[in-house]
Parts: sequence; C-alpha cells; structure tokens
Amino acid sequence: MADAVAIVGGGPAGMALALALHRHGIAAEIFDARQRGAAKHDKRILALSFGARKILERIGAWQGIPATPIETIHISQHGRLGRTRMRAAEEGVAALGYVLTASDLAAVLDQAVTAAGIPYREQQKVGASDTANYPLTAWAEGAVDNPDAVVRDYGQHAVMCTVGASQPHRHVAWERFTPAGPVALLPHGNHAGNDYAVVLTCAAEHSPAVAALDDNSFLDLLRTRFGTRLGFTGAGPRVVYPLGLRYREQIVADRQVWIGNAAQTLHPVAGQGFNLALRDIWELARTLSGPVYAGDPGDPALLARYAAARRLDRRAVIGFTDTLARLFSNDIAPLAHARGAGLLALDLLPPLRSFVARRMMFGARAW
Repeated sequence: MADAVAIVGGGPAGMALALALHRHGIAAEIFDARQRGAAKHDKRILALSFGARKILERIGAWQGIPATPIETIHISQHGRLGRTRMRAAEEGVAALGYVLTASDLAAVLDQAVTAAGIPYREQQKVGASDTANYPLTAWAEGAVDNPDAVVRDYGQHAVMCTVGASQPHRHVAWERFTPAGPVALLPHGNHAGNDYAVVLTCAAEHSPAVAALDDNSFLDLLRTRFGTRLGFTGAGPRVVYPLGLRYREQIVADRQVWIGNAAQTLHPVAGQGFNLALRDIWELARTLSGPVYAGDPGDPALLARYAAARRLDRRAVIGFTDTLARLFSNDIAPLAHARGAGLLALDLLPPLRSFVARRMMFGARAW
C-alpha cells in the first residue's frame, strides 16, 4: 500500500488539501483529469473570510494573492425597511473578508504545491479502483455525485461580472436582497478604486437574456435591482453559473473522504462555499496528524473523528445559506416584515451582530 494520500482533483480544494497535509507531515499526491493549470482560467470572483485567509497563510498559499479587503458589509432588502452594517473594526480584525479571483488563488496554490514538492499527476482520470493501493482517497473533483445526496434546485442562476462606479468602494461590500434573488457587490481593487464584482441572481430562464444585455441595459437592470446609490458607470463581460444546493450527508466512507464541491455545493449568498471547504480541509489534516495518528491516514476511527468534528459547522452553514436563499427571494409581506425586523435587530444589538459576523468568518465553532 502506498504511503501517500491520493487526492483526486487538482483544483483549489485539492491543492489546498495537499498543502494542509504537507504542513502536518502527511504525504499526498494529486491526480487531475485536466491539464495542470486549468484552474487558473476560472473566471469566478471569490469572497474569502478572515478565517479562510488564516488557513491559507498556514499552508503557505496567501502571500502574493492580489486580494481586496472587505472592511464593512452593508446588508439590506429592496423596497423594505431594515438594514445592518458589520464592521471589521468592531470584531478586532483587519478585514471581515477578502475579494479575489479564483484564477489568482489557483495560481498561488499551484506555486505552493510546486515549492513543497508535492507530486501532481495531470491528465489522469482515476476511479476508486485506481487508488485502491493508497491508504486514503480524498475526492475533490467535480460536484456531489451520490444517489443519497440532498439536492435542492433554487431555479436560479448567478450572473457575474465587474462594474465601475462613480465613487471609490472604500472596502464596503453590499448585499441587497430582492424578490428576484440577492445582489452582491464586492469591492474589487485598491482603496481608491471604484470597481465592484457583481453577483446578480435571477431566475434560470432569464439568465441567458440578462447575460446577453448590452452594457447600458445591464446597468439599468442593476440599478433597478440594487438602487442608484453607487452610480454605475460601466460593465465587463458576464458569465453565468447555475445555483443549487447539493450535499452529502456522509462525507467519509471506507478509506475515502469527500471535500470541497464534491462534499457540498452551496448557494453563493453570504459567500460561504469555499470558506467551509477550507475549514473542512484544515480539520481533516489536523485530525489525521493528531495524537492518535499511527501512520495510517485512512484509519476508520480517524475518519469518523473528522466527520464528527465537522458535523456542526457543515449543518449550520448549509442550513444558514439555504434559509437565506429561500427566505430572502420572495416578496410575501409577512416574511418581508420579519426580514426587516431581523436586520433591524442585528443593527441595534451589537452582541448579536458580532455573533453572526464571527460565524461568517470562522464557522459554527468560531475558532
């Protein structure tokens, strides 16, 4: 039996796991069906939490990433009362989160993998039988693929692009809930910059038409959904991603573990998907190298311990994003009033606001 952990998938989750295991003294090999570097072409914009930054620092994959800090998050709902602001200064951290491109993250992770001497087997599509000689196989490729997976189709797509505004972003992120779905504007670029990364949610059947709008028409739609507070001045090319919830109830099996999108795919509201994946990755590496580690990373007791340690955070984040996606994507009057009251409570009660902010930064265990 080989000594290394086999990681199937060379995207950000797979590379991050390899680095986390390396940091804890456990060998790993990456197998990717694609050509190496394919993840560097991912056009998505990511919002990483402060906690995610700390994990990337620990595995040597933060230095050099061009990331824009989020110092304030402004949350409101369109046409209704109630809003709240979360500030990094109130939580005693440098930033609540950071905005970066998935391609930049992949490039830095790839460099760190090379520097660590971790084997990367590109253009090798493997299955369970191909990794039978490894003590543990970590599946980090593709989406959840399991007949027992929990699946929810929100009937929505995310249209993503960058836009310019008439004033500097000053590191403020905006989350605007509308009947058609949430709209997020994330600061993109330096402090004096005025660019935002936009994640505009719309009905799946409308997304092709929205993506095909000319720049002026798209900005008109964005003003209708978000408002005129920022004075949008230009828009970049749009890309579309389907939105849904898929997750595995069981993330471990006999000498197997699932991480990243192979374990759960979440709605992007509150930007928790990759942040949850990084916490899973760090806990897995920490557990496999703990005091009971006896040189066998696939030991069933270790995997059970890992699954138990991640249960609370996974359930909390999955439930939180699912509730937000459904609760804030309609215009039913009683729910709208309840949403407004909830946002007002957050604004008036600093301890409650801090509780939510720290959950978003560090997960349910707020470590």
